[in-house]
Amino acid sequence: MPELKHLFSPITLGKMTVKNRLVMPPMSINFGVDEDGYVTDQKTDYLAARAAGGTGMIVVGGGAIHPNGLDLPKMPPVWDDKWIPALAKMAEKVTAHGARLGMQLLHGGRQAFHQGRVAPSPLPSLGVVKGIPRELTRAEILDLVGCHGDAARRCKRAGLDFVEIHGAHGYLISEFLGPLSNIRKDDYGGSFENRTRFLLQLLRDIREKVGPDYPVGVRINGEDYIENGWHLEEMLRLAPILQDEGADWLHISAGIYGSNPVTIPSMYTEFGIFTHLAEAVKKEVSIPVIAVGRIKDPRMADRIIAEGRADMVAMGRAHLADPDLAAKAQSGRLDDIRPCIGCCLGCIDRALQQDEATCVMNPAVGREYMLGELKQVASPKRVLVVGAGPAGMAAARLAAMRGHKVTVAEEAPHTGGLLHAARLAPGRAELGDMVDFYTKELDRLGVDLRLNTECDEALVAEIKPEAVIMATGSQLDVPQILGLFDTDMELHMAVDVLEGEAQPGKDVIVIGGNSAALTTAGFLADRGARVVILNRDGHFASDISANDRSSMRESLKRPEVALYKNVTIEEFPAGGVVFRVVDQRHEISGFTDIVIAEDRRSRRLPPDMFGGVEPVVVGDAKGPRSILESQTEADEVGRTI
Repeated sequence: MPELKHLFSPITLGKMTVKNRLVMPPMSINFGVDEDGYVTDQKTDYLAARAAGGTGMIVVGGGAIHPNGLDLPKMPPVWDDKWIPALAKMAEKVTAHGARLGMQLLHGGRQAFHQGRVAPSPLPSLGVVKGIPRELTRAEILDLVGCHGDAARRCKRAGLDFVEIHGAHGYLISEFLGPLSNIRKDDYGGSFENRTRFLLQLLRDIREKVGPDYPVGVRINGEDYIENGWHLEEMLRLAPILQDEGADWLHISAGIYGSNPVTIPSMYTEFGIFTHLAEAVKKEVSIPVIAVGRIKDPRMADRIIAEGRADMVAMGRAHLADPDLAAKAQSGRLDDIRPCIGCCLGCIDRALQQDEATCVMNPAVGREYMLGELKQVASPKRVLVVGAGPAGMAAARLAAMRGHKVTVAEEAPHTGGLLHAARLAPGRAELGDMVDFYTKELDRLGVDLRLNTECDEALVAEIKPEAVIMATGSQLDVPQILGLFDTDMELHMAVDVLEGEAQPGKDVIVIGGNSAALTTAGFLADRGARVVILNRDGHFASDISANDRSSMRESLKRPEVALYKNVTIEEFPAGGVVFRVVDQRHEISGFTDIVIAEDRRSRRLPPDMFGGVEPVVVGDAKGPRSILESQTEADEVGRTI
């Protein structure tokens, strides 16, 4: 295993020394704050778990500096002294593990999830949040300058090690910076000097109120990735100014709501996508620079630092997936790290729905205060898990970690269930990281994994299970469309196409609109096929996260792929289909193959075949569902069986 000597060397930011270069950046998790605004044990224990896992620097996601800047309902407010004692209690517990803990200072601007939004100009957000914000008056701008300094002072009094100003991602400060969101005619709009005035004023106010020695950083976009937005050339001009005004580090991110790529990229996006921005800024300043953006491998993080592209590396979602990321990496146990798969389903998608964030790979996120350490069972049982898909393997892993003797029976020659095929689609390879992790974990834990094994009476008699987990998955529910089975075109199932068991020709119709349909279409288009997608539903890929779906749809914007939704199929003439979209009739022809990728239905074994043991059903076997739901169920069963 390589020694990650760069990542795990200390660094000084201002007057603050951090034990390593690994940063857990601020994330909108939307939990751990009670109705009165006080941080709770839920947030504290969530952060403490990452601190105990060895991470050097942790930034609390979004401390609201003013009521009208509250982005999500459950983010910690810091606009009143009354919250200082609770913040102090949190800081004491987290920093006891040797991590440096700080607060991000945030005003949501026009992207805040409430109706009292304010912004530099009365212009709506480009994505997610709807409605026109009220334009700030000059007096209100000056008041918000002071609110940032007051919030920083409270953080210092609470014992937090530092503050980081949120000037990125299309929130208030970012809105002042970008011409697209700032059309003011006064001295806060127009020129570079005017658009940067608000940020520089509040940085000075913070410095005045916390003193020269308290660490203050700035998180800011190197690029908005939107026309007429904030671009790299202006960031390079601003970086030395921020340094001169007292910033101790710069944390370089990118994107706003509605940009492409998005701020929180999905699995379609290359790793380290924003690193070049940090690298460019680093050449302009002498203070440390933090890189962020789709970095989940500590080896990559170490290389970024070794190559002088950044001084520290922030890994956000990777810390959700595995709180012990740092400790495992430092000790060389890189294969033991539970991977983020870039699905955005439990984290950002849940937060944008104003629900509590979690993680597909780690459903314990946000429940650390309830669960505590995983406890060994007093009386181990013989546990039979039927099915080695993601739900079955997750449940088997936890049951084995608690001391049970676990056997997994899988009728296929491989693990992973549907993910075995899904990982083969373009842009979806990280789904395989989940399969590979669980497969290695079952081997490490001594689980008896039996592939090519049908669960029958003989197997049950051999194992004599005392507990059974049925994770038998689902199968395609073939649609009953008049004329479908009389067509002269060849019929295939999406899974068979992805796994290579079916070889459609160059002109293919895909019936379906879920993620399987779209990924199969992309798979075929990459192989030179002309593809028409007929979705009988009104939405595409509603089974995955918005960030993931956006990237998936973007990948299909090519001449050889056509998408239709709200489709009613009327007939199948030779080599084609007649269908309607609302009142418009369409006929397409010249096709040789149809791929079916619509609804699925559960597969289950008779519940009375397990020698009187009542099976617990999880995942798609319980009912076709998202991978987040299946993993959450599997986690619960694995912890309680």
